[in-house]
Amino acid sequence: MTVPFEKYHGTGNDFLIIDADEHTVPDRGELARRECDRTDGVGADGILFLALEEAFQPPRVVMTLVQPDGETAPMCGNGARCAAEWAMQRTGTDSVMIDTQAGTLRADRTDDGVAVEMTELTFDPAGIPVDADEGVFEEEIEGLEVTMVNTGVPHAVSFVDDVDDVDLETVAPPVRHADVFPRGTNVTVASPDGDGGFSQRTYERGVEGETDSCGTGAVAIAVVARRLGYTDADPVEVRPPGGDLQVSFNDRGRAMLAGPVEHEFDGEVSVEPPIEP
Repeated sequence: MTVPFEKYHGTGNDFLIIDADEHTVPDRGELARRECDRTDGVGADGILFLALEEAFQPPRVVMTLVQPDGETAPMCGNGARCAAEWAMQRTGTDSVMIDTQAGTLRADRTDDGVAVEMTELTFDPAGIPVDADEGVFEEEIEGLEVTMVNTGVPHAVSFVDDVDDVDLETVAPPVRHADVFPRGTNVTVASPDGDGGFSQRTYERGVEGETDSCGTGAVAIAVVARRLGYTDADPVEVRPPGGDLQVSFNDRGRAMLAGPVEHEFDGEVSVEPPIEP
C-alpha cells in the first residue's frame, strides 16, 4: 500500500506533506524514521500530517509534525509556513489559521513567501522546561554559554563570534541532552553581522543533527538578542545556511517569521495497510 506526499521546504528546512484527511498512516513514527533518512529514504527534516478545515474563514489546517526520530514535535516555524502554503494552494486564499500542539497561528502570503505569527514565547524555566529557579540568561551549560527560551519548542541560544567556527556536531549534543532539560532542547548558535542581523546554525532535537534552517531557532535568536540588548532591529534578519528569514514583532507583541517556501516534488511512500476491525 502506498500514500502520496508532496515535498516542500522553507529555506532548506524540508518536509514531506501527507493529506491526513485522505490517507491513513497507521504508524506515523515508523514512516518518519524510515522516509526522513537521507540515505535510504526520501530524506526530510520531518513529515507534516495536515488536515484541512475549509468551513472556517480563513480556512484552518491542523498540523502534526513527526520528526525523524519518530516523535511528535509541538511546533515548527518553517513547517508551519510550509503547511500554510500547502493549505493556501488548496483553498485559493492568502491567509490560513494553523492549529498546532503549541497553539493556533495565523499565516499570510507575502510578496516574498509566507509569514506566520508565532506562538507566545517564554523565558520562564517551567515553560521551557529547564531545571532552574529563575530564567537562564548567558549561563554555561555543558561548556556552552546559553540563554534559554521557548518559542514553541525549547532553544538554548549561544552568541559566538563566527558560527562557521563552531563544531556544532561536537558542541551541541551534550547541551541537547543535558540533565537540566527534562525534555531536551534545540541548540542554536548565532553570530552578529554588524547591521543588527545574525547568522544562524541549529542542531535540532528530534532530527539529532544540524538542519539547513530552523524557524523557531531564528525567532529564538531574535527575541534573545533583543532581550540582551544585542539588536533593536525590526525586522531582525536571520541567515541560516538554507536562506534568509525575517523576524518582526507585531502590535500584539508576537513574533512574525517570514521567508520563502518552495514546493519541490511529489511522490509516494509505502505504508502498512490499516488493520481491519
